[in-house]
Amino acid sequence: MDRPYIVCHMMQSLVLAPLTMMLSKEVKIGKNVMIMGGCLMMSAGGITIDDDVMIAANVQLITNNHDMYDRNLLRCKPIHIKRGAWIGAGASIMPGVTVGRYAAVGAGSIVTHDVPDHAIVVGSPAKVIRYLEKEKFPND
Repeated sequence: MDRPYIVCHMMQSLVLAPLTMMLSKEVKIGKNVMIMGGCLMMSAGGITIDDDVMIAANVQLITNNHDMYDRNLLRCKPIHIKRGAWIGAGASIMPGVTVGRYAAVGAGSIVTHDVPDHAIVVGSPAKVIRYLEKEKFPND
């Protein structure tokens, strides 16, 4: 019987299908990560997902874009999702973005700039609406 998910036993992470990943060797996934189905990882620029990250269904992690003047030229910038971050359903993280520790990205948001640690961002483009209480998270 086929399983509709991938369990990374060594890393204790869960990745649910379907998953579309370009250049999988450019993706690094930490421990205790959960990635729900429908995730798209355009990873030519590199994607790093730290420990304890949750990524909801239909999230897009896009590290590449075409040059505006030479459309055949691909420009790549890495994405880094730091420890404990939570990416809501249908959100898009654009090239060069770092999502901070224990930050939350609202469902459907388009993240075009770095997200500070403990921030909650929503919208298109995503903007900080408030900060979570730092003391309520592990201090490591």
